[in-house]
This record gives sequence, structure tokens and C-alpha cells, in this order.
Amino acid sequence: MAAVKIIGIGNPYRRDDAAGLEAVRQIRRLGLSGVDVEEASGEGADLMDRWAGCESVILIDAVRSNAAAGTLHRLDASRRPIPQRFFSYSTHAFSVAEAVELARQLGRLPAELLIFGIEGEDFSAGEGLTPCVERAVGEVVKKILPLVNRRQFETSAAGLPSP
Repeated sequence: MAAVKIIGIGNPYRRDDAAGLEAVRQIRRLGLSGVDVEEASGEGADLMDRWAGCESVILIDAVRSNAAAGTLHRLDASRRPIPQRFFSYSTHAFSVAEAVELARQLGRLPAELLIFGIEGEDFSAGEGLTPCVERAVGEVVKKILPLVNRRQFETSAAGLPSP
């Protein structure tokens, strides 16, 4: 099993909603070992199935919180509930926030669950990210790489005998 699972969430036909998908595509192209990269629509029950049995999970999704477009939000869902208002525009009946909180209640939350939200600007029908969201995708990838490297080191070092 991979040390870290990264799940990009979005709809490629709703402009900035595809931010999470584009981020994981960039990460996948890096060919990192020990990292499982997946694309998802954001349906809550599907997310819970995808992270089942994983210790460290990073979700990347577009959000809408009335912050400036392109703003990055880092939420540690393993420590505290996430604001539902970030995911209120979801086209699914069972949102990311609801999936996280249900998993918490059922004891099915990964030990480490980080969510990177990219503030979207345009969620209308169509393809392609707005320029500010495209820049933010590159920034979130840069922020995730050190986290992945740290987690891989901790996982490999855990199996070593003490000196």
C-alpha cells in the first residue's frame, strides 16, 4: 500500500471545479514512488471507499468561501471538523464535508486527512481553469510535495530497527 493517497476531486466540465483533477494530474506526471494518485467526482460515499484502509490521505478540491479566487485553504480534517460552507456548491447530495464527518462518526477517517481547497472563480459549464486558479494549482502541488516526502520518510523509517 502507498504511504500517501492523494485524491483530486472535481468535474472537468465545470471550469474551476476541475482544479483538484488538474492538481493530481500534475502530481501523477512527477512519478512519485509510494504515492497513490486518484481522480474522483467528489461523491461522499465513493470518497470513503477510496480512503478505506489508508493512513495518510490528501484531498484537493475547488472551494467557494467568498475568499479571493485562487486562495489556498489547508484544512486538517483529522484534527477538527471542516467548514461545510466550503463545499456548499457541490452537485452531489453527499458532499466532501459530509463524507468526512460521517467517516469521523463511523471511525473510518484516515489517521491523517489533509484537505487543500482552491478557491474557485468560475464554476459555469465549460472546460479550462481561470488563470488565478491555474496558478493556485501549481502552488498547491508545490505545498504537497514536502508533505509527501516527509510521510514517505516516516513510513520507511518506522520499519528500521533502533540503534
